[in-house]
Amino acid sequence: MSIRTATEADWPAIWPFWRDVVEAGDTYAYPLGATAEQARGWWFDGSHVVVVEEDGAVVGSAKMGPNRPGRGSHVGTASFMVDAAARGRGVGRRLGEHVVQWHRDQGFAAIQFNAVVETNAVAVRLWEDLGFGIVGTVPAAFDSATHGRVGLHVMHLDLG
Repeated sequence: MSIRTATEADWPAIWPFWRDVVEAGDTYAYPLGATAEQARGWWFDGSHVVVVEEDGAVVGSAKMGPNRPGRGSHVGTASFMVDAAARGRGVGRRLGEHVVQWHRDQGFAAIQFNAVVETNAVAVRLWEDLGFGIVGTVPAAFDSATHGRVGLHVMHLDLG
């Protein structure tokens, strides 16, 4: 398993799992029914994007960068997606570890995840294992396809 900077040429490999994750309706608030071109624009929005390759296939991706511009740019953020066929093999953990180190290397003071769906237990557990804490939960802020309206955790990791 290796991680490298993504290029636009990786989008055809990312798109199928990006679409599947979003259309499942349980972890991301992107609009349902997005076209590949719309989704590509959201994923490659000026953020630093990486892919995880395993045996020559792209099995996951993350995007990262400042959480806010200007005076908030010392705090980073990231988003992650893993192909369903590759889940349970440590892809998300490798991406998470990479993202934390990338933010450290870039001189960020902290990382803030703005919207971790509280029912996404695998992600919440992973981020807590990597040192993130829940600093608050916005009640009923996400309309989960499976669970109805659930909270969104704001999670934070101090890199100091």
